[in-house]
Amino acid sequence: MSKQHRAAVLGSPIAHSLSPVLHRAAYAELGLDDWSYDRFEVDEAGLPGFVDGLDGSWAGFSLTMPLKRAIIPLLDEISDTAAAVEAVNTLVLHEDGRRVGDNTDIPGMIAALNERGVEKVESAAILGAGATASSALAALARICAGPVTAYVRSEARAEEMRGWGERLGVDVRTAAWEDAAEAFTAPLVIATTPAGATNALATAVPDTVGTLFDVLYDPWPTALAAAWSDRGGKVVGGLDLLVHQAVLQFEQMTGIRPGPLAAMRAAGERALVTH
Repeated sequence: MSKQHRAAVLGSPIAHSLSPVLHRAAYAELGLDDWSYDRFEVDEAGLPGFVDGLDGSWAGFSLTMPLKRAIIPLLDEISDTAAAVEAVNTLVLHEDGRRVGDNTDIPGMIAALNERGVEKVESAAILGAGATASSALAALARICAGPVTAYVRSEARAEEMRGWGERLGVDVRTAAWEDAAEAFTAPLVIATTPAGATNALATAVPDTVGTLFDVLYDPWPTALAAAWSDRGGKVVGGLDLLVHQAVLQFEQMTGIRPGPLAAMRAAGERALVTH
């Protein structure tokens, strides 16, 4: 009998996670009958005990909030990408027992943009300043030639974003959230805010726009994404990011490349329609 391989997503809250849908679709597409993917409600306090109790059947985990930073002290190795933003969303367990952390959100963002023909930009804007904004900055460090303007709600957040810019080698400028409509002149706008936060900005979208990357996927489209599409702009959505980062996780956990992107995307689209 072939060895069972297990993977799962960890976080709190976790019931909403689409990761099981995506990874199971990949296993089904490639006939990986000896692979399973589950979800576990785990918070920061419970994480060390959970990880210490794992047996050799476990191949890896997807990590969501609030575990992306909490996992770091429990790792044997961390990729440069994950270390740069102090956030790990992928834990791979090697047969020799090593725990290796990576961040697939950043290459996932770049892959999602590349898929829509966006490979280099001269400047960019970010709406918001949370954990996703730092990942967006790390992605922009690789594809943006010039300055990035972050539109934020407080001076503390502005300072944080400028600090991330220094660490990542990005020329970050900050502006008040009240002026966020000015972002829409940038060739690439990345919205990293929670659901509803950009709705009021939808009426300010100009007639000529570049590319919007809105990291939300539910509800979709957001008011901002819908207005952007109406103006003929390119829109990259949260499902694009979710699928691309999940493909990279699948590849790292299984060792199979390339992962079945189309099957995973189709499964994600079905899940969003039916939930």
